[in-house]
Parts: sequence; C-alpha cells; structure tokens
Amino acid sequence: MDIFVVDAFTNQQFKGNSAAVIPVTIWPEAELMQNIAAENNLSETAFIKLIKENQYEIRWFSPLTEIDFCGHATLASAHVLFHELGVKTEIEFHTVKVGMLKVTLNTDNDIEMVFPVQTPEVITQPPQSLISGLSKEPTTILKNRQAYFAIFNNEQDVRKVTYKTEHLKELAPFDVVVTSLSESADYDFVSRYFWPANGGDEDPVTGSIHCGLAPYWGGILNKSELIAYQASKRGGVLKCVVKADNVVISGKAVLYLKGKITVS
Repeated sequence: MDIFVVDAFTNQQFKGNSAAVIPVTIWPEAELMQNIAAENNLSETAFIKLIKENQYEIRWFSPLTEIDFCGHATLASAHVLFHELGVKTEIEFHTVKVGMLKVTLNTDNDIEMVFPVQTPEVITQPPQSLISGLSKEPTTILKNRQAYFAIFNNEQDVRKVTYKTEHLKELAPFDVVVTSLSESADYDFVSRYFWPANGGDEDPVTGSIHCGLAPYWGGILNKSELIAYQASKRGGVLKCVVKADNVVISGKAVLYLKGKITVS
C-alpha cells in the first residue's frame, strides 16, 4: 500500500501536525485500518478511496479509534492528491458524519477546505472532570458536538495551562480546547487541544475544532476573516473565513515521506 506523511498547517517540515495518507482501491477491514493507524502512531491516518474523477471517500483514524471529522488529515490528503497524484484544482471528500467537504487549491498555494459550522454554546454546569482536569479554571465554558471550549483571559494562561489525562478521559467522547485572544498582532486568537479520550494527549494542530473556534471568536471580534495559531510545541497557522453556513479553513502543507507499507 502506498503511504504519504505530510506536515499540515505549516510551510516547514517538522512543524504543524503530521498525518499519514493511504490511498486504497477497496476499503480494508476497519480493524486493519485501526492497526495501521496505531502502528503509524500519528495524530491521524487518513484513508482515501476514489469514487470518480475528483471525488473521494475519506475516513480518519487516530491511534485509538476512528474519528468523525479531522481537518489536518483532510488537508494532508488534499496535498497528496494535488501535488503527488495529479488531481487538479478541486476535490470533493465524502464522509459519513459531516457530509461532503469541498477542497480547492488557491493561487497562493493554500489548500482551502469548506467545513460545516460547529459553533459552541455556553454551558452553565460544566462537568467536574473538566474543572479538575485543568490546572487553571477558565472564565467561560462552552461545548459543541466535538469538545468542551475553555475560554481564558489571556494567551499566557492558554500556553501555561496543564491538564490531568485521567480526568479529561472521563469526558469521552468529548475533547477539550483551551483558547484566548492572541497577544500577537499576527493572529486573532490562539488555542491548544487536549484529546486523551480519542487520540492522545495534546494534538499539534486541529483543523476541525476551528469550525467552532472561528465562529466564536469571530462573534467576539465582529470579524469574519481570522488568523489562528495553535500554540502546541510544533505550532500551526490556520486562516479562517466564517460564512453563514460554513467555515472555510485554509493552510499550507509539506510532504515528509512517501513509500510503501506491507501488511498481511
């Protein structure tokens, strides 16, 4: 099987978030795809299957489980199709949980992904596992279909907050994103993403959660176009445009590896 590893939401190798991309002609058994993802031990391994010209089914697996929706591995898959497999300009990815995702390569060589809006809503009674799982209590807590949103007053709180894995695991199937406005003029907001229940401890860059972060901060700032920085050790930059029915998230990617895997 062909395999590609791509660093997503970055223009530098060893930054952003790495994803494996494996094109298939027929779907392998789910157990095999999960084993491959665990062996790869990256945030996600994406499997893509051609439907017809420029249309592909896509499935995402973390080392622990199949994932409903993954932004950085979608970007990585598009990068492989555009730059390694000869697809031109536009792709439609078909998914089980989030419908059709339209992806284009723009004139700045950014990959633009049209994702569903997943605006979080304020909750008044957050679970105790969330409060005890973070080293600092947030000022506001929201929630969408994917995660709890812990809002902090400043960027330093976001960068310094620590977490207790065993507590956040109790929030399954939900993950946790911590976020604040940016103190840098280069970005509108920053975030970090913790997902011990579904994939690992801290995710380097999480495209899907910006379907909630961008609408939230866009409302606070009264802006529809925002630039986000995910402040993990590797770091990543995401350009976000909030529209009525979707969020367009774009970024760059860099190929790290291409080769073959052998499975029995």
